[in-house]
Amino acid sequence: MSQLHLHLLSDSTGETLEVIANACLAQFEGVEVLRHLWPMVRSEGHLDRVLDDIERRPGLVLYTLVNSRIRRELEQKTRRRGIHAVSALDPVTHALSAVLGQEAVGRPGRQHALDAAYFARVDAIHFTIAHDDGVGSDNWEEADIVLAGVSRTSKTPTAIYLANRGFKVANVPLVPEAPPPPALFALKHPLVVGLTTNPERLIQIRRNRLLSLNQAPETDYVDREAVDAELAFARRLFADNGWPVIDVTRRSIEETALGIVKLCNERYDREAKG
Repeated sequence: MSQLHLHLLSDSTGETLEVIANACLAQFEGVEVLRHLWPMVRSEGHLDRVLDDIERRPGLVLYTLVNSRIRRELEQKTRRRGIHAVSALDPVTHALSAVLGQEAVGRPGRQHALDAAYFARVDAIHFTIAHDDGVGSDNWEEADIVLAGVSRTSKTPTAIYLANRGFKVANVPLVPEAPPPPALFALKHPLVVGLTTNPERLIQIRRNRLLSLNQAPETDYVDREAVDAELAFARRLFADNGWPVIDVTRRSIEETALGIVKLCNERYDREAKG
């Protein structure tokens, strides 16, 4: 099975890009797609940080940028770095411009009505980015969802995906040598969901990650006994606290997110009836 790092880069929420990517990827089989969502890219400094990460995980960049200055920067810098980048909306926008006889209005996110739901999504994205990888435990109670799991169980991409649907999400890495802060076990409002995976698959993902960073692929990070111990530690934590668990081994980010949303809806229904 071939593997593709697909980077979705937008100066808005990235929701349009995800729809386009899903429609196009449905035409291909036997491809493992690792998605990386980069929303709200509206400054050169932010763009440079994103490109640094993309260069470490090269693949295809699909983008929607209407700011001409940031767009030029992206196009020039991706060419210099040898990164393949494609504008998702240009062909349709150019065709509409020709038929309608007018220039497109360059305004980020103009396709989304500026209603309460839109601003809620933006707020959720900001919250989620600020509470990635165990950061901001003092504010976890404000989250709608808290994801917990060992390293490389898709916590961050799942959190960003959920944030694009309006959920405030925090994610917490579980490391046996450094137990999570007590705040995790005292949460009342958020739904805490445990993410787990198959050890063989986890080792493969971790090894690929180390290789992409030019690091030695033989460490405790990918040692089978150490990985088994990590996963067992996480399972005990999930069971002891009664947190629902989702196995992400054979799930896409979208499928994992859908499962989490279903758990949220079930919880809301129980609370409404109770």
